[in-house]
Amino acid sequence: MEPAGMDYFCEQVQQKDVGRRMQVGQELLEYLSDPARSPDLEQDQQRLDKVIDELTAWVNSSNFKVALLGLDVLGAFVDRLSGRFKAYIGTVLMPLIDRMGDAKDQVREQAQNLILKLMDEAAPPMYIWERLAVGFKHKNYRSREGVCLCLVATLNIYGAQPLILSKLVPHLCIAFGDSNSQVRDAAILAIVEVYRHVGEKVRIDLAKRGIPPGRLQTIFTKFDEVRNSGNMILSSVSDADSKTSDRFFNVNYVNE
Repeated sequence: MEPAGMDYFCEQVQQKDVGRRMQVGQELLEYLSDPARSPDLEQDQQRLDKVIDELTAWVNSSNFKVALLGLDVLGAFVDRLSGRFKAYIGTVLMPLIDRMGDAKDQVREQAQNLILKLMDEAAPPMYIWERLAVGFKHKNYRSREGVCLCLVATLNIYGAQPLILSKLVPHLCIAFGDSNSQVRDAAILAIVEVYRHVGEKVRIDLAKRGIPPGRLQTIFTKFDEVRNSGNMILSSVSDADSKTSDRFFNVNYVNE
């Protein structure tokens, strides 16, 4: 019997039966894991496009097992295609933002992990964030919370250098006043992480943004706690380093 190839998978990923999807998903993971078995992966661009589109629909499935498997298989495609997966970021990102608002922790976590994988393998972090920032306004509070937490994770992995924080901090400032307390807490967590990496210039910037005094004081207290605990990334800079930091901050934070 001839081994399954992309023609087979292009047809099979369109199946709606959950059991069949679970079987095909595992077959697809095995196919992608072995380049010797999948020489036809990119032979037909339209066929590849169709498979990615259908897998994105899996991610949107109301069945959490199908959604998780869809995330797994898309991750395997990212591993195989690397930078060539960049063309599909616009297709997959909105469903990933939706899934960061899922009721199940496992789905939320895996959606965030795939977004971070895209930053690592498919496109630069800021390229992703320019398209991810719409999630700050998502109708689902868990998705809004998830985007804030994803920014924390991004900073922990990549630091502030690859990000244009001036494009992201205004979204956090709005989230400080979100109707949901979990979103508010996540936004404060994120701005504290920004402060850890950038330093006192964040405090100066926030003071100019019209944030209610009580809320601003809460945030500044968090800044003080981090600074006093010795957990700053930029905890000590020489004069020469300070000039470099100023230049970085002005380009990547203050200037819109």
